[in-house]
Amino acid sequence: MKITRFCPAKVNLFLEVVGKRPNGYHELSTLFAKISLGDTLTVEATPAAKTEISLKITGPRVKFIPASPNNLVWRAAQQFLDYYGLQAQIDLTLDKQVPIGAGLGGGSSDAAGVLRALCEMFHKNSLDLVETAARLGADVPLFLYPDTFLKGEGIGELLTPIPCTSNLPYVVLVYPNTGVSTKDVFARMHLPTQEERLTNLSKLDKLIDVVRNVGSATDWGPLLFNRLEEYVLPFVPAVKQALERLAQLSKQTSRMSGSGSTVFALAPTKERADQIVSSLSGSNVSAFSVSFYREN
Repeated sequence: MKITRFCPAKVNLFLEVVGKRPNGYHELSTLFAKISLGDTLTVEATPAAKTEISLKITGPRVKFIPASPNNLVWRAAQQFLDYYGLQAQIDLTLDKQVPIGAGLGGGSSDAAGVLRALCEMFHKNSLDLVETAARLGADVPLFLYPDTFLKGEGIGELLTPIPCTSNLPYVVLVYPNTGVSTKDVFARMHLPTQEERLTNLSKLDKLIDVVRNVGSATDWGPLLFNRLEEYVLPFVPAVKQALERLAQLSKQTSRMSGSGSTVFALAPTKERADQIVSSLSGSNVSAFSVSFYREN
């Protein structure tokens, strides 16, 4: 049995921190959007008397990722087998294109890709694994769903698919070639006031309505928000510079995705997105023109 899957990255169109649990995890209210930048994963599985897992990594990010049992895709394969009490020989090949530590959820998407591929092979329902997937990482459950847009609550694992208009803008991503530690960002963070939270959550409701009904990039821009920016931009100059440069070039609201370091802006057409990316060539960043990802 062999399956090859595309594992899309994501951006957070909206991210507010609404609380903190006794175990230290922060509760979020976020709007995830999958994008057409991603990794390619091949999974081969054969029933066996003893479980053995192998992992091969290729692509431009290979030097940053260990092909070891600590790798998230390896752990996902092991977790699947443990969950269902199965044994198998599993060979994984990952072509890694998504930047690391970039706020794009690349590793989480890869892990979910393993779970979905194995579910298909062993005739299981991948959505049964949402709770166990969250133990791999808070963003992993997102990628078990086929939907493009999902509202996330809890630590990000409580997900509500959002139907969307067919007339969607394009996305320009700028990765400043530096990573950001999510742990450090949340260590610096202070919870917003109740008034701030309520104001921003009403903005999220409006953004969800726009995603459902309106495709214009100018309608989306004023509603984009990320609470974590104030705990990254003053501390990581490269992210601040990328955000400001992208806002200048796109003439649209620019935001950081997740805890950084990637920033993004929307563009009304592919041609406009490509033009912005071209304007960034030669600078010390990696820029991508992408669309929102719709699963076939």
